[in-house]
Order: sequence, then C-alpha cells, then structure tokens
Amino acid sequence: METRKKNQLRYLFAALLVVTAMGLTQCQSPSDRIAVAPAAKDEHVKPTVADTSTVNWKTAIAQVARDNIPAVVHIDVTQRREISNPMMPFGNDPFFHFFFNGPQAPQKFKQELRGLGTGMLIDDKGNILTNNHVVAGATEINVLLADGTSYPGKLVGTDPKTDLAVIHISTDEKLPAVTFGDSDQMEVGDWVVAIGHPRGLDETVTQGIISAKHRRGVLDPTSYQDYLQTDAAINPGNSGGPLINLAGQVVGVNAAIASQSGGFEGIGFAIPSNMAVHVAQALIDHGKVIRGWLGVSIRDLTPEQVKSMKLKDKKGALIADVVPNSPADTAGLKKDDLVVKFQDQTVEDAASLQRRVGDTPVGQTANLTVERNGKPINLTVTIGSLDDAVRRIAASLEDRLGAVVRPLKADESRNYGLEAGQGVAIKSVDADGLLGKAGFEKDDVIVDVNNMPVEGVEGFVALIKALPPHQQVLFKALDHRTGQDGYVQVTIG
Repeated sequence: METRKKNQLRYLFAALLVVTAMGLTQCQSPSDRIAVAPAAKDEHVKPTVADTSTVNWKTAIAQVARDNIPAVVHIDVTQRREISNPMMPFGNDPFFHFFFNGPQAPQKFKQELRGLGTGMLIDDKGNILTNNHVVAGATEINVLLADGTSYPGKLVGTDPKTDLAVIHISTDEKLPAVTFGDSDQMEVGDWVVAIGHPRGLDETVTQGIISAKHRRGVLDPTSYQDYLQTDAAINPGNSGGPLINLAGQVVGVNAAIASQSGGFEGIGFAIPSNMAVHVAQALIDHGKVIRGWLGVSIRDLTPEQVKSMKLKDKKGALIADVVPNSPADTAGLKKDDLVVKFQDQTVEDAASLQRRVGDTPVGQTANLTVERNGKPINLTVTIGSLDDAVRRIAASLEDRLGAVVRPLKADESRNYGLEAGQGVAIKSVDADGLLGKAGFEKDDVIVDVNNMPVEGVEGFVALIKALPPHQQVLFKALDHRTGQDGYVQVTIG
C-alpha cells in the first residue's frame, strides 16, 4: 500500500514537471524568440532596416541610444528685439496726457525671448542639422554637447520651406556624427527611436514605430514637406532631433506634433532623411536651397476626374495652369495634362512632382511623360530657377498693385517679431498706383491679405492672383518706421 502511494506521488510529480515545462515555453517572450531565430536564406535586407538575424531585440534600443546620444546636441536660443509700445497710438493725444498726466512713454520696448531645441552633428567639422523654427530669428545660439561642453553657434543657413536649418560650431576637437539611412526604404510598422531634449530634459530616448508615410500639408500646404508619421514620443524641445532606425541610422528629423494639449498625444512628424540630407548639403555649400522651377500650377486628381478621364488610379499631377514663357510652356505642357512620370519615375501626386522638380538642378533637362486626351506623350523640359521665377512673378503684379514686393531680410523679420518667410516688404511703389495712393511706402511690410497670412513672395502672389477684379481687400501692414501694425482697405483692379 505504501509502495503504491509512493508510485502515485512519483507519477504526480512527473506530471507537474511536464505541465510546468509547457507553461514556461508558452510564456516565453516573443522578443526572445525573435532574437534567436535564424535569418531566412537569401533574404533581401533593406539598407535602413535592421537585420533580425544580427539585431538583439532586447538590447537594440539601448545600443542605438549609446551610439547616437554623443552626436545629439542641446540648442539654447536667445532672440532680442524691440517691440512698439501698444499705447503709442495715443501718445500724441492731448486728452491722453490731460487725464493720465504722466511722463511720455517710450516708443519701443526691448524684449528678450528664450527657446530651446535639439540638433544633430552631421559631420566632424561642427555642422549641426536642426529645424528652422528652432533657430529662426535668433540673435544668440548656444550649443551644449552630450559631454557637457558648450559652444556658441553660428547660423549657416535656413530653409523655411522644409523647416530645416544648419548651424556651425568651431572646435579643434574631432566631433561625433550621426549616419543617415534611406528614408524611402522605411515601411509602416518599422521600429524607430527618437532622441532629444523635450522640455529641457537632456538625452531623452523614446521608441515607437513608423505610423504612416507621406503626410503632406500638415503645417503649410505650400511647403516642400513630406513627413514620416511616428508614435515615438515627441514633445516641445524635441524639434530638430533625430528619428533613428534599429540599424542606428537617422531616417528623419523630428519636427512637429499634432496635439490639442500642446504635449505628446501619439502623433508626431519627422522630415525624411533623404530630403534633410539634400537640404543640409545645399545650405552648407550655398547658404540657401536653390530650387528648380517648372512654371505650372498643379493639383491632385479628384475621384470624378479619375472616372471622367477613364484612369486606373489617382496617381499623377494634373496641370491646372501654365505660366506663359515658363520652362513648361516652352516644352509644350498644356492645361489639363496629367504628369505621370518625371525622369522615368512614377509621379504619385502633385506634392511628389513639386518636390522632384524643386530638387532638380537649375539648367538640367528632365523627361516628362504626360497623358493628354488619353494618350501618353513624352516631353523634355529645361528646369528653370525658382528664385528668378519669384522675382518675375512679383514684378508681374506691378500693373495691378502699383508696387513690387520682396522677401524680408533676417534682421527685418527679427525686429518686427516675424518668423522667417513670413510677410513681404515693399521693394518699390508708384505714388500714383493702388498701394501708393493707399499710403504704402517703400519697406513697409504686408503680413495678411483678407486675414490670410502671407508666406513669402510666392504666397503673396498666390493670394493676390486668386482675388477677382474690383474686390475690396483688407491688408494688415507694418509701418517700416515705427513697427506699428494696422489695416488698410483697398479695391483691387
């Protein structure tokens, strides 16, 4: 009897061992299984996606952080400016002095603004890539490296259209630098790591995935933006920091968040590395980005147009208008042409065509394939200069406004408290013209048209051209002498 009980206890103990072993196998972490899984033979590995056969998923993020934190910098920005006294409109009013009987108030006050952001060293020479909105209008830039050393930063160049900027620090030390990957190879669902200084908290690392690609018109529909969307936590202060794949390569520059609270809510946006590398090199070489110009207005296809044109999908950029004597006009492009290929690459939509033309060197010939009346046509166009085009287009408004506008200089934007690329200044004005009769003078600044913000010369021209004849228009303007703003109403011819 006793022997039987002992045997039963042995069987029960053996059964418990089997069950326990099975439970441990089922509870094994999926990441543990991935880490030890052998790679499939002849598997093609994309250049910016970490090979699962070599990446230890339990330590990958820590490794990415260790490798890249030394090249991520903290940027402190100081902006000093003078602002007009809001009481000055009453300064010369005798009733004001009678009732308040006080000393005359100063015409302007000095104001100091502080900001912070993130940047990344892109070479060992001290060039740092960050966002334009981090350093735009700065009078003083201070860069703090991960090792605690601090350097004054000098602005190399900015590109408001992509919200990118390059600053430089001078040192005899060889500096660490990030490496860039191919952002086009990133897929939705790929893991990424963000490094930055949110709300001044240095060397903060967060992780997430690529949530979506090709997010456009998030901030400015006229910009050259083509964001990667990520759920890696990004907060104020992260701007300009790197978004990195698990191979340790930068695939994006963190730039913006969609948020009701002002903090992270799971939707962040990064400028793709392929765009950032191109812009950074242009800023280092030339101090600005020289963009190509085709001379067309373009838009995306609507479902109705896809149906009426008997197209298979919505791919392509539809020509809405062609500028006379432009490269497009010379090449034979016409209104309602559908551009489906540029340099033998498929054109996904209007934004992709805009970006590709802008990245094409001025003077280079490009091959276009368009569909016209259902038939493909191949055309060759010589890319023009966007800067020259803007000057020509701005001058074209002279007959209508009696004035020519220009971009604001950096010191003008700073003194008026405007962001880079915001507003236009009067370059020349005919005293007998429309704006001249309304009281505008040379160097006055226009910041709004019918309560729509003016985003540079291109934006101003687009707003004016969209106005029908004989319509009353409300301009918000700044006086170039005092900096005082006010509204002027005129009737456009």
